[in-house]
Amino acid sequence: MLQRIPLFSGVEPAKLKLLAFTSDRVSYNSGQVLFRQGDEGDAAYVILSGTADILVDSDNGQIKVAEAEPNAIVGEIAILCDVSRTATVRATAPLEVLRIRKDHFLRLLREFPEITIEILRVLADRLSHTTAELIDARSSKE
Repeated sequence: MLQRIPLFSGVEPAKLKLLAFTSDRVSYNSGQVLFRQGDEGDAAYVILSGTADILVDSDNGQIKVAEAEPNAIVGEIAILCDVSRTATVRATAPLEVLRIRKDHFLRLLREFPEITIEILRVLADRLSHTTAELIDARSSKE
């Protein structure tokens, strides 16, 4: 199953088995929270099935900024930047995830440059979308 996830497609099967054994497969019901904004970043999550909302706190309450779908990774920013969680992630449907502890995630990045490159692509894509949304929001105010 892990080989079908673009993030892990370049990793040899033996290493994927090790990842599977060192990670936890976790199920969430609709409405359950994987982690909250401000929590310690102790793991990254790969969405295996289902969907989740990415929510950020604002003065007017929580705002949905994105939706995570199968094959998406969430929670990696807190690990990479060594900061608290930058958003809350809440299941919007029954959700299956692979929970990768921080130490295993960082080891994966060190041992597999192709995973690191894919993570950079994901982050660059998110930044591009966020920038476009910010431009739209600012231009609509003028």
